[in-house]
Amino acid sequence: MDDPLAELVCGDDQRAERAVSALAADEAFIPRLLELLNSQNDDERWWAIRALAASPHARTGSFISALSDSSPEVRAAAALALIERPSEEALSALMQRLDDDDSLTAELAAKALVKIGKAAFPSLVKAAHSGKQNVRILALRALTELRDMRAVPVLMACLEEDSAALAYWAQVGLERLGLDTVYLKP
Repeated sequence: MDDPLAELVCGDDQRAERAVSALAADEAFIPRLLELLNSQNDDERWWAIRALAASPHARTGSFISALSDSSPEVRAAAALALIERPSEEALSALMQRLDDDDSLTAELAAKALVKIGKAAFPSLVKAAHSGKQNVRILALRALTELRDMRAVPVLMACLEEDSAALAYWAQVGLERLGLDTVYLKP
């Protein structure tokens, strides 16, 4: 492959995917991939994120920046990269993406927050208590994955709400914590 970067942006997904390995293996390509993140072409930015995600030389900051991209596909690719490379640096940006217009990006952001782990717990609890319904549901789902006993009060509070989705995820969370008792309102 003469120029893996040219192959990456050639418009042929199979050729681009083959170029990813060559680009990821060579740290010298990182500056050029970072430049590609400024392209006007959404597809080129997406492939740049794809190649950076495959590289052990890439820094988390490029994925965090891409979470604010105008393209939902690029934002989703950045969130997916952060699932594979969880970083507390990305916590705030990922929390913002829970309210993304693109549901895939929002779902991937929630999964990346789970991968961050306990450091994401306080932000997820706050989001599960207030905000838009879709954000609350994603935050509650993420809390169920963390399986942290400190989530019991928020899970219990969500059981009492007029939302079947919140009640469902609260019940799942309690079951995962071994607290799968039937709760009745007196």
